[in-house]
Amino acid sequence: MKFLDQCKIYVRSGNGGGGAVSFRREKYIEYGGPDGGDGGNGGDVWIEAVDGLNTLIDFRYHQHFKAETGTHGMGRNRHGAAGADAVLKVPVGTQVLEEDKETLIIDMDTAGQRYLLCKGGNGGWGNDRFKGPANQAPYHANPGQEGEERWIWLRLKLIADVGLAGLPNAGKSTFLAAASAAKPKIADYPFTTLAPNLGVVDLSPNERFVIADIPGLIEGASEGAGLGTRFLGHVERTAVLIHLVDGTQDDVAEAWRTVRHELEAYGEELGDKTEILALNKIDALSPDMIDFQRQALEEASGTKVRLVSGVSGQGVVDILREAYALVRQRKAAAAAKARGGEEIEDWKP
Repeated sequence: MKFLDQCKIYVRSGNGGGGAVSFRREKYIEYGGPDGGDGGNGGDVWIEAVDGLNTLIDFRYHQHFKAETGTHGMGRNRHGAAGADAVLKVPVGTQVLEEDKETLIIDMDTAGQRYLLCKGGNGGWGNDRFKGPANQAPYHANPGQEGEERWIWLRLKLIADVGLAGLPNAGKSTFLAAASAAKPKIADYPFTTLAPNLGVVDLSPNERFVIADIPGLIEGASEGAGLGTRFLGHVERTAVLIHLVDGTQDDVAEAWRTVRHELEAYGEELGDKTEILALNKIDALSPDMIDFQRQALEEASGTKVRLVSGVSGQGVVDILREAYALVRQRKAAAAAKARGGEEIEDWKP
């Protein structure tokens, strides 16, 4: 399994290098005096969000990260070099949590964002720093400061604009393959999707967004049934959910209620997200059966039901354009809010 969305790691910054105790000992210089240099600072531990990653698999086999120790000071007032930093590169959307797995340290939701996890220790002073009229030949220097250490959790929540929800075998992977260039596993048995899949939808050169397909939910998923709700965190950041209901099953209303119950039980405002409800696999239904299933689903949900088929492509573009319009509205609202916040911050009476 190449997808990993949470892991626990240990990070430690470098110790500072110790200061040196040294005296000038040169011919014809009777009173050389102290010339011990300072130690170098220890390396810091940084975490950085980068594009091109969508899993934390690299942290499965490498779980301890330590920055370098600063070099000790030397004679002739030679200062030690600073230790090299340790930089952890993580996918955009990674959350950094304390060891209790609840306290949020930082949410790395922007590409290029950096955060200092552990600061390196300061280098110690050499004996040259302690010379003075009262002590012209100091025989002591400071050791370097200890670095910091901590255990942290990394939890990935993929950055996607639109999420796909539904029961297993609702046709989510087929829909994703029809909507984007993604190639998820597609088969005629439940739980073919064991890890989230991402696809980029290109409606036009200026209309592009990311869509996420998560493993199907079953009744009791909020209590751990099936794959549980472990992967629902990957659609927390989405602007809209496309809820696909398999039109070939007997009770489409119950299928819709099952998924809605699990979304609401999960929390994190998933139950309040804008939902586009679609009756899928209409290519396998007769016109009369389509009308019957659509009416049953609309009566249960109280919302408009779209008709779609991932196999034939019918209705796929229409539902994608509707989703993109909602994504664009959300981005415009976020940009307006950011501009308003800057204006308020810069305004002075």
